[in-house]
Amino acid sequence: MEIDALVFDILGTLVDEPAGIREAVRRAVPDADGLVDQWLSHVETEQRRIVAGERPYAPSDVLDREAAQSVTKTDVVPKLPPWPDTLDGLALLAERYPLIGLSNASRTSLLRLNAHAGLRWHLALSAEEAQTYKPDPAVYELAVEASGVPPERLLMVATHAWDLRGAQSVGLRTAYVARPVGDPPTATDRFDLHADGLADLAAQLAKRRL
Repeated sequence: MEIDALVFDILGTLVDEPAGIREAVRRAVPDADGLVDQWLSHVETEQRRIVAGERPYAPSDVLDREAAQSVTKTDVVPKLPPWPDTLDGLALLAERYPLIGLSNASRTSLLRLNAHAGLRWHLALSAEEAQTYKPDPAVYELAVEASGVPPERLLMVATHAWDLRGAQSVGLRTAYVARPVGDPPTATDRFDLHADGLADLAAQLAKRRL
């Protein structure tokens, strides 16, 4: 498997989105635990409606504000913490590959998210550029176009099986990384790599390059 660049999902894969939302909601509403699911459900539902053409495109920070108003009756901006292995893992992988972030987060949200979590990229792409959301194929095509290489030479890394299926639809290779949150593979999924974390992913890729 010859890979020229790695394409990373960010929300859930590299940062703990529920933990960040939980902390933001808790600052506004003391009993926050049950409200996090409501927030995430609103964003997921509205993104699906946009992909299905049932709603005009709205960037993720707009959907987050809608969710925040619904859940807390105030505007709160979550700060999403990186997983413990994220920063070292990205640094290790960047020694061998160009790294591309590909997120449903808007450009504004990506800037804030990358700065807070300390994420470092060679390139970060927002689904906002395609005016839709993953798993719409148009979003993955952004990475193909930006990289300038055939899709089969890009490896999509995500903790969401639905995201990896979307990447497969345009020919990208796929690597599932296990996280406490996310969408685990089903028995019928066929991804190229399964890793316990970013260090494990780097080790598996290094073996394949020998």
